Amino acid sequence: MFEFEFMRNAFLAGIMISLLCPCIGLFLVLKRYSMIGDTLSHSSFAGVAIGLVFGFNPIITAFIFTSVCAIVIELLRDYFKKYAELVMSIILTLSLGIAIVLISTGKASAKVNSYLFGSILTVSKSDLTLIVIIGIICFATIALLYKKLIYTTFDEEGAKVSGINVKLINYIFTLIVGATISVSIRVMGILVISSIIVVPVATAMQLKKGFSLTLVFSMLFGFIDILVGLFASYIYNSAPGGTIALTSVALLIIVLILFKRE
Repeated sequence: MFEFEFMRNAFLAGIMISLLCPCIGLFLVLKRYSMIGDTLSHSSFAGVAIGLVFGFNPIITAFIFTSVCAIVIELLRDYFKKYAELVMSIILTLSLGIAIVLISTGKASAKVNSYLFGSILTVSKSDLTLIVIIGIICFATIALLYKKLIYTTFDEEGAKVSGINVKLINYIFTLIVGATISVSIRVMGILVISSIIVVPVATAMQLKKGFSLTLVFSMLFGFIDILVGLFASYIYNSAPGGTIALTSVALLIIVLILFKRE
């Protein structure tokens, strides 16, 4: 199967996505921000629609639009401190509204399915290059801010008292989330990106290890999910996003059974 260029591209892109998504997913879960991943994944739909309708690279427009949405979410959180879920609903409504209006023009309807459900056939060399570059930047940023991210994740007020610019860290992190989602849409599909962000983390947490080991296991489970999902998608000619999502849930169930609480 690896004699085909599209499969090699999809596999290499999948490796980057399988490591990056669970990495940011652990911070999201511990921050109780799981819904922000879902919101931004749907926001990327509007970015893709803009790219398809106006003739730009959909991954780039998705990255720009999702990044803007991530910044707006952080801004609005200051206005809705007690009702943070309202911010997600506002951004979700705006993004889906833009996407639906643009797609209804008929200029992009033929291509939109590959972005909604994922497609291993559509990962080109230019897409792979973009995915790798953005992925490396995201990993480098996480490594640079690792200790501050951990501190703000577990004790935001304590981080403020210790002199950490929590607001800046949160802005940077939401940008990383937006970037991660935008590069994942080719393989995963917009509708199920959140599964590879959250489910491997939920699986790793069942092992009851410390933060660092949970992070490692999250990335390991994410890699297994995407590897098995891509192979199954190729064999059964199914959408990779849905296949990977089912694989991730199946692995979670297996781990729950094996490590069930006494």
